[in-house]
Amino acid sequence: MKFYIETFGCKVNTYESNYIKESLLKSGFLFVDKMNTADIIIINTCTVTNTADSKCKKFVRRVRRENPNSILVVVGCSVQNNYTEYQDMNIDILLGNIGKSKLPDIINNYLKTKEKYNYFEKNRDLPFEDMQINNFDHTRAFIKIQDGCDNFCSYCIIPFMRGKCRSKDFNEIMKEAKDLVKTHHHEIVLTGIHTGSYNYEGKDLVDVINELSKIDGLDRIRLSSVEITELNDKFMNMLKVNNKFCNHLHIPLQAGSDNTLKKMNRKYDMNYFFNKINEIRNIRPDISITTDIIVGFPEETDSDFEETYENAKKLKFSKIHVFPYSKRNGTKASLMKEVSSIEKTNRVHKLLDLSNILEKEYEEKFVDKVVDVLIEEVKDNESIGHTSNYLRVVIPKKLEKNKIYKVKYELASKETVNN
Repeated sequence: MKFYIETFGCKVNTYESNYIKESLLKSGFLFVDKMNTADIIIINTCTVTNTADSKCKKFVRRVRRENPNSILVVVGCSVQNNYTEYQDMNIDILLGNIGKSKLPDIINNYLKTKEKYNYFEKNRDLPFEDMQINNFDHTRAFIKIQDGCDNFCSYCIIPFMRGKCRSKDFNEIMKEAKDLVKTHHHEIVLTGIHTGSYNYEGKDLVDVINELSKIDGLDRIRLSSVEITELNDKFMNMLKVNNKFCNHLHIPLQAGSDNTLKKMNRKYDMNYFFNKINEIRNIRPDISITTDIIVGFPEETDSDFEETYENAKKLKFSKIHVFPYSKRNGTKASLMKEVSSIEKTNRVHKLLDLSNILEKEYEEKFVDKVVDVLIEEVKDNESIGHTSNYLRVVIPKKLEKNKIYKVKYELASKETVNN
């Protein structure tokens, strides 16, 4: 039977969908990239914002309407958060965030019995659901090393959806990484819901990075995201000496005002954040530091936002991912007074404009410098890839995919390959 997968949300969802695809292929199913040709349609959902939730629900309803004879499988965070709504959508297999690794068996059982299957685990105290991938769909391969979150930021529903922090077996990470290198992946991205909290039998995130660095053929190790409070002395020492660790860190700021950070239940203030960023840049002056910022958080004043804006400018992020605050029922922030949607929108645009300025300033630092580019996509007469510090490079000629080239960096996509 033929199956199709649609994925919403984060890198963890991308990883889990990749695992589902690989496990179904091993079980004798056939993957198709056109939904209307599939016997089985799998949708992996996201609930991080109201927009994500509504997109998922709308998509599921449309898929059911347009594919009445297909077996519909819907899984993930939005299902976990809105299971009663999804139970009314005529879905054949409905799963929250536990059981995705068993999907081949669940689907095979459905094919035999035609009995609908629903499963939701309400307990936060969950085991790590291990998944092993041999070959990743993207050039940069992801490994999910951690799941769950215990931070309980006041705006975030994810700790309730994903459960407590738990980590993948250290040796299983190494095995998976070696398998991925055998299938010609030169870069691995370590990901999780709260990746920096990794802890397995005394091994932490830095131990994972250092051990991965010993693998021949693995040229780059990248983190999807890490909290500023987890960049301890051990991490900083690794940053000094580990040449395989990419020259890029994504560190969520979320707000640049101490007043707002406190209401968000973040674990640092701006003084701590500035000191840590300075420490990182003393070690790696050209590192790319990207961030997430939520604007229009409940009770955020004009003064709070201006403080966020000015601090983001001083921190000189190479890119800011800007998110308007989205109310999530069940969180502490949902009980606070909201900022008007007009004010929220104005603040989003102002911060995005700043991000564009900072991004250009960062890119200009590398003009006429030679950089290493991992080719991820080749189409027509162009090769597209990223540098270690996550600059996107378009080269006007066909090159070999999944190979690293030295390139003279120029703006406006006029990069040329050095022989």
